[in-house]
Amino acid sequence: MESLSPFAFVTIVTLVSGVGGTGLGGIIGALFNSESNKVVSLLLAFAGGVMSAIVCFDLLVEAAEAAETATGMGIWLVVLAVAAGVAVVYGLNLAIDRKTRREVPHTKDADHPQTHDDIDELIHADHLNEHLRNKDSRMALVVAGVVMACAIALHNVPEGMTIGASFAISEDLFLGSGMIMAVLIGLHNIPEGMAVAVPLISGGTGKVRSVLITASCGIPTLLGAWLGFWLGDIGPLGLALSLGFASGAMAYVVYGEILPEAYLIYRSKAPAFAAMAGIVLGMVLIFG
Repeated sequence: MESLSPFAFVTIVTLVSGVGGTGLGGIIGALFNSESNKVVSLLLAFAGGVMSAIVCFDLLVEAAEAAETATGMGIWLVVLAVAAGVAVVYGLNLAIDRKTRREVPHTKDADHPQTHDDIDELIHADHLNEHLRNKDSRMALVVAGVVMACAIALHNVPEGMTIGASFAISEDLFLGSGMIMAVLIGLHNIPEGMAVAVPLISGGTGKVRSVLITASCGIPTLLGAWLGFWLGDIGPLGLALSLGFASGAMAYVVYGEILPEAYLIYRSKAPAFAAMAGIVLGMVLIFG
């Protein structure tokens, strides 16, 4: 590994974190199948806690320091970058939700919450399965698959950006913040992999094929890592913008999707404790 270029090293580590993490989640989902709502809820909450720690105690701090070095604007440049990250991911999620909700009967119910309340809604696998049940045209299935892929990419691209940008500022590729970020995001990807695999299997897709599809969902993480590494490598301004944007995008995913989902699919205090445990783990890995 020592002979690898930094770019190649980041590529390999991100693939392990993204594809490996979601693939492992897919394997777990295939083993538990439809009985895993409680497990997925707790893992999602735990992952949300880990990501909260990453955003609050690492990414935003690094972004503010880089912004101060680059422009002297400090926190205000970071605030603008965070706002842009939130706005872009929220807007794209809103467009996807409007496309899928009118085609999935149970989400049109007046009693259905405005956010997702089942694991298959998180990545819009319910939309794909609805077309499969109706035996719709091949084009309809392709469109539904593209929508599902876009929903997954919205989660994974900003995660990849944080890995790439963190490696760009790491003096030690093996032990620096980039590797810590890759490990944390790999853990975070496990419940997302479960959320992809379970509804696919429930909809009739074979377990092996479901795991392979789930693992491939981690590929967009690599695109984000390349972008984050490139921006972080061009100087403090690029680093501040990439970390700020990724922080905003991840914060929206955590607080607008993952944590509400965790509470709605398993209504108890347990997800709150899982989220707090995730925050503690994130702090230990960042500061330990």
